[in-house]
Amino acid sequence: MVDLNRAGVPLLEIVSEPDMRTGIEAAEYAAELQRLVRYLGVSNGNMQEGSLRCDVNISIRPIGQLEFGTKVEIKNLNSFSSVSRAIDFEISRQVLLHTQGQANQIVQETRLWEEGAQKTVTMRKKEGLADYRYFPEPDLPGVTISEEYINGIRDCLPELPEMKRRRYEKLGLSMQDVLFLANDINVAAFFDATIGTGADVKLAANWIMGDIAAYMKNEKLSITDIKLTPKELGELIASIKGGTISGKIGKEILFELMAKGGTVEGLIKEKDLVQIVDPAEIEKIVDKVLAANPKQLEQFRGGKTKLQGFFAGQIMKETKGKANPGLLNKILLEKTECKKLRISFIRFSSPLLKIMGS
Repeated sequence: MVDLNRAGVPLLEIVSEPDMRTGIEAAEYAAELQRLVRYLGVSNGNMQEGSLRCDVNISIRPIGQLEFGTKVEIKNLNSFSSVSRAIDFEISRQVLLHTQGQANQIVQETRLWEEGAQKTVTMRKKEGLADYRYFPEPDLPGVTISEEYINGIRDCLPELPEMKRRRYEKLGLSMQDVLFLANDINVAAFFDATIGTGADVKLAANWIMGDIAAYMKNEKLSITDIKLTPKELGELIASIKGGTISGKIGKEILFELMAKGGTVEGLIKEKDLVQIVDPAEIEKIVDKVLAANPKQLEQFRGGKTKLQGFFAGQIMKETKGKANPGLLNKILLEKTECKKLRISFIRFSSPLLKIMGS
């Protein structure tokens, strides 16, 4: 039986120079290659599907020695964490043999990484170059690529990960934001389209990295699977920033947009979610809540300031989350401070009147 599932699929093999010194460095190099092939659209780069595999070669040398020692290859590593751990283990194994005077036991061979045992084991020995098939293939003629052709390809390349990271840094984003957004080309495209609507850069990053990322993780979706569009995320940010809706209501709308789609404007109208910004209307509700909770009000006036959150919560409950938080707290403090001052004055004036009347 012949397995033809990869027939017609080209294989690209990228060989690096021996420039890396640790497992984590090699793993990050491989991760950047994965980003590159995804940005270029030449492969999905999914290691779990076999679209990307890593073979690593490890050799060590004593400090001061120019030549590397015997090379050992580890085949078919299928995750970046495996790349990192396998390299670090193999370095330690070879160093230990050197320090024990058994350097001759480091032979040119192919080893495998055993995930369960967290160690490398011998797969097969290789004695010479012929075993590696380091010889010309007569049926594959050489290909000469002109400098002009290379420059033409270079000129039509899309914005690659490193270029994108630098651009995001110039937007004022933190390195944490930059690395998250630029890591996935689809997330980066969504972010770029969102700020293209005029949305605040930092707020757009926060929404994507926070609630949107959490939703995708919980639902096991990619950003291309959700119903939310960059245009509507931009509209949502503008509605919150402009005071049309509160941040809390914004979150509720966001989850509906991600799950079902629709428009921010349509949902606000449909659910009557416009934020209450009329001071007189909020004042009435504040009075109602204070009157309904005399015990808590007395404690609040007595210095139990944490009850401000209780009152704010009750007011939000009355308004179904539509009261403007800033205005709500301003009126709440004004109301409680005003009554507190008036009561203090009455308590002070009563004995004064008695003295005057005596």
